[in-house]
Amino acid sequence: MIHSEESVAAELDRVRQRPGIESAPPVLAAFTVDVFEETPEAYALRVRRVLSAALHLACTAEFGDEDLLTDEFPDWFKAVSIREGEALPQEFARHGRTAYVDRSGGGHWSLQNWIYRFDPEEDSRGWEFWDIVRVGPSRVSVWVDSWGDSFFGSLELLWLLYAAGATRVEGPEVHKAGTWASEVRGR
Repeated sequence: MIHSEESVAAELDRVRQRPGIESAPPVLAAFTVDVFEETPEAYALRVRRVLSAALHLACTAEFGDEDLLTDEFPDWFKAVSIREGEALPQEFARHGRTAYVDRSGGGHWSLQNWIYRFDPEEDSRGWEFWDIVRVGPSRVSVWVDSWGDSFFGSLELLWLLYAAGATRVEGPEVHKAGTWASEVRGR
């Protein structure tokens, strides 16, 4: 799926503000995320900040052979995306990077590699952000639009979810949009 300029701009809007219940597609995919020793709200804010920076670049930058500017990305995300041996001041990022490597069996993502997944012409990103909803004392659901697919390219999303402080990520699972709406309403 190639992302259009309009769909990326709509995705950026959803990162910045929860979408209306009536705007949901028929089905969404959800990742269940256990967060590391903090409030789910702090975790959600970190995820939203990184996605906001990436999607802003997707809307404004020319993706080519050169490195893109990373000024808008939080320092913790830039730090977790550098060489493996680098010390990370944030404990959540250290744990998240280790958990991602343990789950994926591979290494961490470099920042530029990760950013390039948001190039609107790149077709390996099989999702668009929809919402993050707190579903427990240290658990959130991360909802994405996968156009009804249960299997889609999402390694860059997993990297972000772990790097932001996830201890465990399950999914994706496809649900009717009413399931997301019920979570938003707290039911």
